[in-house]
Amino acid sequence: MTHHHGLRRAATLSAVAVTVVVVCGPLLAQDRAPTVAAGTAKCTVQSDIVRFAYPLPRLSLRLSGGLPIKIVAIGSSSTAGAGATAPSNSYPSRLEAELRAHFPDHPLTVVNRGVNGEEATDMLARFDNGVMAENPHLVIWQVGTNSLLRDRPLDRRSRILQEGIARLKASRIDMVMMDPQYAPRVLAKAEHDAAVAQIAQTAKEQKVDLMRRYDMMRHWREDEQLPFETFVTPDGLHMNDWGYGCLATSLGMAIVEAATRPTETASVPQLKR
Repeated sequence: MTHHHGLRRAATLSAVAVTVVVVCGPLLAQDRAPTVAAGTAKCTVQSDIVRFAYPLPRLSLRLSGGLPIKIVAIGSSSTAGAGATAPSNSYPSRLEAELRAHFPDHPLTVVNRGVNGEEATDMLARFDNGVMAENPHLVIWQVGTNSLLRDRPLDRRSRILQEGIARLKASRIDMVMMDPQYAPRVLAKAEHDAAVAQIAQTAKEQKVDLMRRYDMMRHWREDEQLPFETFVTPDGLHMNDWGYGCLATSLGMAIVEAATRPTETASVPQLKR
């Protein structure tokens, strides 16, 4: 693909992103009627909550160049898919389907590297074999829940997060962090607000994107008045099929917008891999 073809494709993708935001805007206001059962609840994407602060330049270049995209989702049980009725209903699997629907002619893979029960230190230890070895263009790092449930010190968590972010930045990989879920067992911990705030502050300081899962789920519960059983399993912690599906839809919309956001870049750099 030539330089001019790449720019033209990027411009087309940017137009698609604007269309998505404009078309979905009115729907967000219309779909707020509270529902009870997960089978009848509507997934409303809250653009003010899920929009990323920063673009995703690596994904943008891959899209404009027509090159394959690989995304790695690393995390604990809510990445692995605990609570889902099948592996295909985990959020990484649903996210892959969402992104393929947005980019039907583009080769795209989401690799699930979730492991039940892990904390940030465990995930960081897997970065070489579980993340870097995949040569990803975007990494989604879901973190914080197990450390909170086990009452780990906040300062230790911060150091681990910063080390992980530094490693991904050194490899020029796009990154999205994901904070804990808004669920009864999380809310029962005295430091839940502090843990969520710490992740948000770290993301802001390091200038990386954050998927505000906690705020998104809180919106479902407090604003849309959905009962927890609509999106959380009976264990009071893990998301169910509906929850994972709506998370994937929201995350997919955020990724599409950030990866196709208009930039002032005048040329497309040489792409690798």
